[in-house]
Amino acid sequence: MLEFDFMQNAFIAGGLVSVLAGVVGFFLVMRGQTFAGHALSHVGFAGATGAALLGLSPMWGLIWVTLLGGVSMGALGERLQGSDIVIGTILSLALGLGMLFLHFFTAYATQATALLFGNVLGVNTDTLWTLAWLGMACLLLLAIMARPLVFASLQPELAEAKGVSLRQVSMLFLAIVALTTAECIQIVGVLLVFTLMVGPAATAQKLTSHLGTGVLLAALLALAEAWLGITLAFYTDWPTSFWITALSSSAYLAVTVLHMLRNRRPLASAA
Repeated sequence: MLEFDFMQNAFIAGGLVSVLAGVVGFFLVMRGQTFAGHALSHVGFAGATGAALLGLSPMWGLIWVTLLGGVSMGALGERLQGSDIVIGTILSLALGLGMLFLHFFTAYATQATALLFGNVLGVNTDTLWTLAWLGMACLLLLAIMARPLVFASLQPELAEAKGVSLRQVSMLFLAIVALTTAECIQIVGVLLVFTLMVGPAATAQKLTSHLGTGVLLAALLALAEAWLGITLAFYTDWPTSFWITALSSSAYLAVTVLHMLRNRRPLASAA
């Protein structure tokens, strides 16, 4: 399998993106902003198709428009919390705009399908370098802001009283989420971003309540699901995105069932 250059690129890309997605996704789930993260992927689709229509690089259109969307959402601050209707409207509008741009530039249809559902097997060397630099930048920024981010996420009122700017934290974090989303789209596509960003993080949070252990576990789960999904796709000829989604969903479902059974035992013993 690893004799093929495209498979080597796929494993490298999957490793870079999945580790970043697991780490960032852990904080995204902890802050209860998973729906906002999903909306950013649709905003990115509109950016990519719009850039292609203008004759620009679809990938950089995806990155810059997603980044702009993340910063804008972060600027809304607390008003974004619980605004599912607003976020859902933005999500639908962005996807609609993407389809409109695609209507005017039908030559981009094949690449648009890859954006919607991902195509990790088509990643080239230039894209790998872009993913690597973006990933390093995101992890560095996240490491710098980790303490105020956790403080603002768990005790926002106290953090604000101590001088932490909740809006600035939100803007910077959602900017990181936007860049991570842009990377994930290269692997699983716009419609399945939840697979890498939310699935492993949610599973990790059910397995441990310790912050450091949870972040590490989320990254390892995402990495394992990405690499195993690529391997299964190679030997079965089924879509990579399907396998990664199936593995992520199965892991979360299995942990949820075990958690429910564990909670029932004390009740059964008491009865």
